[in-house]
Amino acid sequence: MSYKKNIKISFVSQIYVILIGILVVPFYISELGPEVYGLIGFFSMLQIIFNLLDIGLTPTISRETTVFKSSTNSNVINYIQLVKTLYLLFFIVAFIASSTLFLMSNFIATEWLNVEELPIESVSFAIKVMAISIGLKWMTGLSRGVINGNEKLVWLGWFNIIIATLRFLVVFPVLWGLGNTPNVFFSYQLFIAIIEFYVLRKKSKGLIPQLNINDKAQLKFSLNPIKKHLTFSLSIALTSILWVVVTQTDKIIMSKILTLEYYGYFTLVILISSGLMTLSGPISIPLMPRLVSLNAQNNRSEFIKVYRNATKLISIIIGPICFLIVLYADQILLVWTQDKNITDTISPTLKLYALGYGLLVFGAFPYYLQYGIGKLRLHIIGSLTYVILLLPLLWLLVINYNMIGAGYAWLLVSGFYFILMPLIVHNSYFKGLHLKWLIQDIFKVLFLPLIFLFLSKFFFQDSSRVFVFLQLIFLFLISVLLAFLSSRNFKLIQR
Repeated sequence: MSYKKNIKISFVSQIYVILIGILVVPFYISELGPEVYGLIGFFSMLQIIFNLLDIGLTPTISRETTVFKSSTNSNVINYIQLVKTLYLLFFIVAFIASSTLFLMSNFIATEWLNVEELPIESVSFAIKVMAISIGLKWMTGLSRGVINGNEKLVWLGWFNIIIATLRFLVVFPVLWGLGNTPNVFFSYQLFIAIIEFYVLRKKSKGLIPQLNINDKAQLKFSLNPIKKHLTFSLSIALTSILWVVVTQTDKIIMSKILTLEYYGYFTLVILISSGLMTLSGPISIPLMPRLVSLNAQNNRSEFIKVYRNATKLISIIIGPICFLIVLYADQILLVWTQDKNITDTISPTLKLYALGYGLLVFGAFPYYLQYGIGKLRLHIIGSLTYVILLLPLLWLLVINYNMIGAGYAWLLVSGFYFILMPLIVHNSYFKGLHLKWLIQDIFKVLFLPLIFLFLSKFFFQDSSRVFVFLQLIFLFLISVLLAFLSSRNFKLIQR
C-alpha cells in the first residue's frame, strides 16, 4: 500500500472522527447537560492518563512490526513471541489498573469532582463504567500497533469511521429510547468499547504469521524478546509520560478547581485546540513507519524528502486551521454553540491554546525524525525541559488567572519548545536541514494564508449563522489554496 494512499485514507478518517466529535458537542450539552459533558471530558482525560501504563510498548511493537516486514532475515518465532508476551502483559496491567479506578469511583465522585446537580450515585456509576471502558480501549493500542506496523491504514481508517459513527451518532437514538442519563450514555460507550476491542484483536491476529506445529512448540512466555527492545521502549515510555504530564496537568488542575459545569466548558477549549494535533495524526502515523523503513534501507535522501514533504503537508492543512481559530474564535464558537455565554467564557483561552497547539504540531517533527532513526535521547531531554518549564508556570498562572492563565502558560512554553527543539535535533542528525525546513517548508507556505486571514477580518460580516458559517468555510478554502500554491515542488513520496 502506497504511503500516499495511507495518508489520504488516514486523513479522511481522522477528519471525520474529529468533525463528528466536535459537531455533536452542542447536542451533548443540550441533551445531557453541561455537568454530564464535564464527565465526558473527565473520561477523555483518564483515557490519556491511562496510556502511561503503556511504557512505550505500543510504539515499539509498531516499529518492530515494520522492521519485521521490511527485513528479509527476520526471525518469525522471536517476533511472534514478542507479540504474545506483550498481549499477556497488557491484559494483566489493564486488569489491575481498571480495578483500581473502579474501586476509587466513590472517592473521585465525592472528594475530587465538584458536582453540583448530578446525583453522586450516577457520577460514581459512570466512573465505574469508565474504568472498564478505559481498560478495553487501552488494550486495543497493541492491536493498533500491529496494524499500523503492517501499514494497513486503509482498513484502519474505515474501521475508525464506523466506530466513531457508532460512538458519536448512534448514541442519540439510544439516549432517546432509554433515557438521557449519564448511566445510559456511559453504558453504551462500554458496549462500543467491547466491539472495538474484539474487532481490532481479530484483525491484528490475522496479520501475525502462522507457524507450523514444530515452531509453535518453541513458543513460550518470556521477557527476553522485550529485554532486547527495552532501551527503546523505555525511551518511548519516558517521552509518553512527559507528554501526558505536558498535555494533561492543566486538565487535572482544572478538574479540581472548576465546578463540573465549567470544567465541561474548559473541555471545549481542549477539544477544539487539540484537534490540531489530532489532525496531524493521519500524516504522522504513516510517516513514522515510513521513516523507519527508509532508515533500515539506509536511504538518507528519500528519508529527508519524505520528512520535508510531510512538513509541507502539515503546513498546508493545519496552518490555515490554526490561524482561522485564533483570528475567528468568537465567530466559530457562536456558529457552533449558539451560546454567547459559552463564547465569552472560553474564546480568549481558546485563542491561546490553539496557537500553542499549532506550534506544538511542528515542534513534534523532531520526534518523528528521531523515532525513524531509533534515537530518542534529545527528545527526552527536550521533553524534560518542557515539563520543567511548564509545571511551575502553569500552576502559578492557573491559580492567579484561572483558565486564561493555563492558556498563556501553554503558549509560552510551546513557543519556546518550537524555537529550540527542531534547531537542536536537525543540527545534530542532518546538518543544513533546519533553515530549509523552517523557511521553505513552514514560513513560506504559511505567510500568504496568514496575511489573507488577517486582512479578511476587516471585511467579515457578522450576520446570520448560516452566512457566518459560509464565510468561515470560504476563508479556510482560500487560505488552504494559498498555502498549497506557496509550497513549490510539493508532492507525496510513494514507495
